[in-house]
Amino acid sequence: EVQKHSVHTLVFRSLKRTHDMFVADNAKPIPLDEESHKVKMAVKLRTEYGSVLHMPTLKENLREKGGPNTGDPYGHKQYSGNQGQELEYLITGTHPYPPGPGVALTADTKVQRMPSESAAQSLAVALPASQARMDANRTAAGVGDIYRHAGISERSQPPGMSVAMAEAGGNKNSALMAKKAPTMPKPQWHPPWKLYRVISGHLGWVRCIAVEPGNQWFVTGSADRTIKIWDLASGKLKLSLTGHISTVRGVIVSTRSPYLFSCGEDKQVKCWDLEYNKVIRHYHGHLSAVYGLDLHPTIDVLVTCSRDSTARIWDVRTKASVHTLSGHTNAVATVKCQAAEPQIITGSHDTTIRLWDLVAGKTRVTLTNHKKSVRAVVLHPRHYTFASGSPDNIKQWKFPDGNFIQNLSGHSAIINTLAVNSDGVLVSGADNGTMHLWDWRTGYNFQRVHAAVQPGSLDSESGIFACVFDQSESRLLTAEADKTIKVYKEDDTATEETHPVSWKPEIIKRKRF
Repeated sequence: EVQKHSVHTLVFRSLKRTHDMFVADNAKPIPLDEESHKVKMAVKLRTEYGSVLHMPTLKENLREKGGPNTGDPYGHKQYSGNQGQELEYLITGTHPYPPGPGVALTADTKVQRMPSESAAQSLAVALPASQARMDANRTAAGVGDIYRHAGISERSQPPGMSVAMAEAGGNKNSALMAKKAPTMPKPQWHPPWKLYRVISGHLGWVRCIAVEPGNQWFVTGSADRTIKIWDLASGKLKLSLTGHISTVRGVIVSTRSPYLFSCGEDKQVKCWDLEYNKVIRHYHGHLSAVYGLDLHPTIDVLVTCSRDSTARIWDVRTKASVHTLSGHTNAVATVKCQAAEPQIITGSHDTTIRLWDLVAGKTRVTLTNHKKSVRAVVLHPRHYTFASGSPDNIKQWKFPDGNFIQNLSGHSAIINTLAVNSDGVLVSGADNGTMHLWDWRTGYNFQRVHAAVQPGSLDSESGIFACVFDQSESRLLTAEADKTIKVYKEDDTATEETHPVSWKPEIIKRKRF
């Protein structure tokens, strides 16, 4: 029988348990052992500075420490540069000058100030070095000496290092010299894009869009649960496919077979045979809405991402789930594939981007720089780089390790989609219906578009869910919340004179994160 206690007793028992749990000194640091610390530092010195330990050390440092061996508790032999010689600096005072304006300079009136000993020493150290003093004052060795001793050619040293040394005249203070702030390079001129066609036909938000490899038609998926195929040249409807029982969130056309793949909020992933316009395969496994999909460019593999916080890799033919990519802690909003490593990139509502090892089915790199949900990722068609879009920033990254390149700031909205073409035009489409066009290399925002909603729609139905360039990259298609597809093209009449780049070479103030 369970004995009943008063609340008072239970509270005190709980307090006692808590006290017992935290009273132990598990978290306190272990006292430092002098011997092991010396051994550790000696090993560190040998491994990291082994190539320069034999070289002469700075004379002034030795003098401060009171001899060559007093400053080194680890028993390494040190050598001073020119033993037996003392460096003498000849510092004279200022030139004679009169004590006030209008006073003649004579032997009686002249004033001459002599520097103090410490001032003279610091002045001598800061003076441009003569060759003899450079040799005597050299700290351990020149950069070139270190590289030569380590068996590395001087050419392979970091470019900034040799330049800074040369500019400073080889002075030991050269590392402290302020470098010139980087300025933004002039962006490449791009003609502005203009709206030239609005296609309507869907009865709900148009959530996704894809262009087929032959550039004859394109396909859209909508909240009206249909997939529609449209003629790209005329904008006419060719075919409607029904089968999904909820919003269609992703479509893609295979380059390797006559198949169309779709996914939706009904947890279904379907493969459509376009010769028969029928579903021929289902890929079962996701536990919640499927938000996006992509096909691998060189092997028959399909990758999908879902609100269940996973991405799944499917064998297109056998319908088998090859890997479940788990690691994200919130819905995975976007997924992209490429032939090079890392072959899979995902962006998630947990604010991270993950680069995956396809073979192992494990994360290679996690990028945590974004502060808000990452809903869009796009790979550059030519460079080994990619961009990610989030309400806080658009960020550009380098493959394979996801090194940060730059921020593209200014599109203050929920960015749903990104697209980029070979000319380096990056397009970002947002939930509030705005579309920004950027120069990829410099991050310059050369155009902002906010197209009017379809007549009869509310202004609140202004939103871009997806955008894509056609295969010729001369047309830009957007899928929108006013149930339309809008088609943009470059303005042929625009020139650099009529639409100049309003760009100033200001100093870049880049945020690292």
